[in-house]
Amino acid sequence: MNMEHHSASPQSTEQLAQELSLWARPGQCILLSGDLGSGKSTFARAFIRALAGNAEEFDIPSPTFSIVQSYDQTRVPVGHIDLYRLQSNAEVDELGLDELLVDHVLLVEWPDRFPKNMSVDCLSINFSGSGQTRVLNITAVGSWNELLARNAAINAFIATSKFSGGVRSFLEGDASSRRYEAITQNASNAILMDMPKRPDGPIVKDNKPYSTIAHLAESINAVVGINDFLFKLGFSAPEIYDVDRDTGLALIEPLGTTVFGRMMARGDGMREPMMAAVEVLADMANRQWPDRVPVRGGGQHRVADYDLPALLIEVDLLPTWYWPHVNGTNPTNETCTILANIWTNLISRLATDHRVWTLRDFHSPNLMWLPERTGIRRVGLIDTQDCVMGYPAYDLVSLLQDARVDVDFQFADELFNYYCGLREPSKNFDRSDFERDFAILGAQRATKILGIFARLFKRDGKPAYLKHMPRVSRYLARNITHPALAELKEWHDQNLPIS
Repeated sequence: MNMEHHSASPQSTEQLAQELSLWARPGQCILLSGDLGSGKSTFARAFIRALAGNAEEFDIPSPTFSIVQSYDQTRVPVGHIDLYRLQSNAEVDELGLDELLVDHVLLVEWPDRFPKNMSVDCLSINFSGSGQTRVLNITAVGSWNELLARNAAINAFIATSKFSGGVRSFLEGDASSRRYEAITQNASNAILMDMPKRPDGPIVKDNKPYSTIAHLAESINAVVGINDFLFKLGFSAPEIYDVDRDTGLALIEPLGTTVFGRMMARGDGMREPMMAAVEVLADMANRQWPDRVPVRGGGQHRVADYDLPALLIEVDLLPTWYWPHVNGTNPTNETCTILANIWTNLISRLATDHRVWTLRDFHSPNLMWLPERTGIRRVGLIDTQDCVMGYPAYDLVSLLQDARVDVDFQFADELFNYYCGLREPSKNFDRSDFERDFAILGAQRATKILGIFARLFKRDGKPAYLKHMPRVSRYLARNITHPALAELKEWHDQNLPIS
């Protein structure tokens, strides 16, 4: 892809750099060429500063004399390189740029001597012009073609909204392909959800990919249908301002920055927020939920059953990914079959007389504290798209056995009792059955997460999730002490001990 960008001021060049920084990934190269004073350094500094969170105090010296200036604390590590003083390819080879490229994005000024085949994902920007005016000729290679096309689609979408001309900044990504940006237009704010249609993954079972069997959202239609319905009922799901279903883009209500997970990390008092979250779940459990919801613009979204195939394919992540991670070998087919049979029997024992919407990730990263609101609206709900028709105990497990932060067992037990107290007046609640379901689904969720975290490490190169494995193992060990899970505990004791 080739494109031309006209910049009328240094600020315009900086805005482009900030925009392109939203797509920064390790292994990319951005090659900056042009005469002295043409704007290369202006672009590079703005790009790095954006990755540093636009911290004005962030020092960005010129690499003219150091040649390589590395920034390892930015959102994506950056290597800022100036090859102006080098005279030969051999001198470039001595810099070890190929090693730096493994986990950095490289910004290269005077790239004439930069090795042509070092990266398959290169963005070449040539600066020309005079005075305040600059023309940036941009050539994309590799993944930059797709990224620039997506960037253009986002700009076109925002231009049709009340946030037209707003400043885009990185908000967060997650373990999936979804991205989020903050959009600021004067005093107005919104969150951009970037959720392209999910491509089919490899076939794993019954001629279907994992995402289909596990009923993971395939498009932004799930977000629109689920959020609109929750919002209508009075829950604090984000209001959706604008949506383009074809491109998978939406502008949604920001619910602030008071995330449960951050509160816990700071050591904030969590009794009131956690009790409020329990109240949300008790409220949801006492409602009747539809299995289809309308999607604005036409059509419906079907809320899939959290059925046996879905629960089993999630359990299968443990022998597929966690077992090899721990043991360095694969389990035998017989071992896997025995485990699947145990889980089939356990799932068959779950109470099925009252199914509810189950968000599946009702935990600290996806819950927002909104104390200025009242009742169930004090808890903001995000990341709702994988909602299924499931079991009341599942989301309570997600909350009380949080994979990313410690929830003290004594506090968790208090909250469990509080939930049961809220539910006991209901005709469809039996505490003994609920305790059994909580243990079964707690073990199932912990089993799944151990597999997911091992997969994120092995397949996706994301080692940060490994630090959470001991916590999740403790949850699993606790859940399988319930008498209903005695057979599963015996399997683990013999094959894959959990401590």
